[in-house]
Amino acid sequence: MPYRVCFVCSGNICRSPTAEIVFRRLLGEAGLDGAVEVDSAGLGDWHVGQAADARAADALRRRGYDPGGHCARQFRAADFRERDLVVALDSGHEHGLRALAPSARDREKVRMLRSYDPQAGRGTGDLDVPDPYYGGDAGFERVLDLVESACRGMLLEVRRMLVAQP
Repeated sequence: MPYRVCFVCSGNICRSPTAEIVFRRLLGEAGLDGAVEVDSAGLGDWHVGQAADARAADALRRRGYDPGGHCARQFRAADFRERDLVVALDSGHEHGLRALAPSARDREKVRMLRSYDPQAGRGTGDLDVPDPYYGGDAGFERVLDLVESACRGMLLEVRRMLVAQP
């Protein structure tokens, strides 16, 4: 059975689909795409059924990613049963996910994306990927920078977990 990861942000049109797309490509490059399933969701329901934000999609395309095919969905408590790792994009998402988790075991599945980046939070402790929605293109580029760095660290951790599985 594959290891299952879900990235979660507010509405599933900016940060979490960006992380999903970046991580999926890294898995493919590492030859792990068959061993790990990746998706994304939002805590809120206001964008359900929508494609990725055009600015997020443009930022991804500029770096050679394919943002096509994304359809926003809402994360539900039942999703914990089908995921091994639930990755929050900011501390608000982390708290929301932990509150939604049906059990202590499910709460343990929740991690902050930038906790995988050894450069993140140095001196500040801030692990949030900032919400670019109300800003310009530079915010989406910044999100992509942070996501790429954290996903590279996350890939190392997921690879170790796969090797350790019985």
